Amino acid sequence: MLTPEEWSVLALSVSVAGRAVLVGLPLALAVGWTMAHTRFPGRTLLDAVLHSSLFLPPVVVGLVLILLFGADAPLGKALASVGIRLIFTANGAALAAGVMAFPLMLRACRQAIESVDARLDDVAASLGAGFWDRMFSVTLPLAAPGVIAAAVIGFAAALGEFGAVITFAANIPGETQTLALAIYAALQQPGGEAIALRLAGISFTVAIAALLLSEALLAYGRKRAGA
Repeated sequence: MLTPEEWSVLALSVSVAGRAVLVGLPLALAVGWTMAHTRFPGRTLLDAVLHSSLFLPPVVVGLVLILLFGADAPLGKALASVGIRLIFTANGAALAAGVMAFPLMLRACRQAIESVDARLDDVAASLGAGFWDRMFSVTLPLAAPGVIAAAVIGFAAALGEFGAVITFAANIPGETQTLALAIYAALQQPGGEAIALRLAGISFTVAIAALLLSEALLAYGRKRAGA
């Protein structure tokens, strides 16, 4: 049985990771389709920028988010004027986790879209299907297994994100303290190794559950694609 504090940390972690995927996956899908089907000047540079959080230290990503969305930053002030605050909030934690997970989701979505035979899209177009018809009846169903994989990878990455989250959203119990941050906090306390190990076990269990769910969804997606 989990303690109320552990339930709170678990619920917040799943919520943060879920919101990161909910916002990041459609964007990754749109950008992945664009990168797979279009050529334009600066495409390589844009691709490098979109994947920059893979090779930048997470603390640097958190710092960039502070410079963009902090209380004194231009975007932060603009959002505050309409009642939206990101820094030191759960929404900010989701943003930081989503930024770190975005390149992983983008690569998976792009590869899934590139794996779809372009001739099928051409045939659908020749039969009079519009862009959105082709997208939802041809491309997405065939790319569904890869998109599902992107969602699972993004969720797992967001669930375990530490550096960017603690830099931008801090480690506030009940507000921004995810599993990774709770494990870190436990290790800072005398005799906190047992608590940290228990939280690590919870994190491992959630990750395995997500993996099993993804396998079931992938099998379903392949079956639908085959049909």
